[in-house]
Amino acid sequence: MKKLSICLAACALLAACAGGAHNTRSAGTYDFGLPAARLATGASWSKLALEIRAPFWFDSLSIEYRLLYDDPLQLRSYAASRWAGAPGLLLAQRLRQQLGVLSGGGRTAVGCLLRLELQEFSQVFDTPLLSRGVLQGTASVLDARQQIVAERWLSIEQPAASADASSGVRALVSASDELGRQLAGWLQELEELGRLKHCPAAMAG
Repeated sequence: MKKLSICLAACALLAACAGGAHNTRSAGTYDFGLPAARLATGASWSKLALEIRAPFWFDSLSIEYRLLYDDPLQLRSYAASRWAGAPGLLLAQRLRQQLGVLSGGGRTAVGCLLRLELQEFSQVFDTPLLSRGVLQGTASVLDARQQIVAERWLSIEQPAASADASSGVRALVSASDELGRQLAGWLQELEELGRLKHCPAAMAG
């Protein structure tokens, strides 16, 4: 009986190790929380549509992370935690709430398209205990003829409080909110410079 207990304890320890330190905490399903407040209270981009493009693996519900200290080329995912929807869809919903833009699917009544080419959206570990949420991509504004009006590279990082899925999600949501603030400021600059003149009623407020 004593040998059996020792054997079971050893098996449990091996199972925990096989799952990985980053997969054993904070199980659950996550989204971006309550709707975000509108950022541009004095402006409306009601004739601007939003489209997010992302690599096909972003269609997964997995919450992904990288271990820079081990193998930065390997994209890993938490075993017991996941997103409530595809990250690209959750991010698009958040940005529409913040900016007041339309969905990219309804372009018939809009003047310009705000397109985000999402390239990275993951929790990155520099050490086993130190991590951050990383959001990277390219934002472009296209006119009705699909010509690029303006373009910029975006790289946003927010620290994670601890080495688990819950903190990784919060860091990524914080990075997404910062993305919305940067895009709002950028669109305001473009409007003031007259770069959105080919977007009818893009700033009707």
